[in-house]
Amino acid sequence: MKPTQEVTPLMSKPGTLFVQDEATGEYRRARPKEIVQVAERAIHILFHQGTPMNHVQAARQFLSTQMATREREVFACLFLNTKHRVLQYEELFFGTIDSAAVYPREVVKRALHHNAAAVILAHNHPSGDPEPSRADQVITARLQEALRWVEVRVLDHLVIGGTQAVSLAERGML
Repeated sequence: MKPTQEVTPLMSKPGTLFVQDEATGEYRRARPKEIVQVAERAIHILFHQGTPMNHVQAARQFLSTQMATREREVFACLFLNTKHRVLQYEELFFGTIDSAAVYPREVVKRALHHNAAAVILAHNHPSGDPEPSRADQVITARLQEALRWVEVRVLDHLVIGGTQAVSLAERGML
């Protein structure tokens, strides 16, 4: 199957995903890459522009699905309007297996570009350990300060490690 070829999903029993090969019309077990493709489409349907992010669990679910399998560190933002509905999800910075350089100026520029009233920050730990580091706390404080100047609230910073996510807001670190 070519990477750009569309697949149609079919579920037989829980945990088994079949796809229909458009070239042959036959169903077969999905390959891991195809499962991710189907999951990404489902995420975009569930978390489209305008989706409310009123609870940390909604953000945790969306961001964990987006970032859990990354092999290198990625820093992303969910830009939200005044009602905390999604304006845009953007992956802004890409790093190595254990760090990524994050530039507050660029985050502010993107927030202004989207006319965001609030943001939820997120990044992954490819090691699978979602425990926030001291560096994570420092960059969160720097981003909060920079965004405060342009009246954009930081609602949370989620650290994704595998299938788990730690909320700095829940831990009182914001």
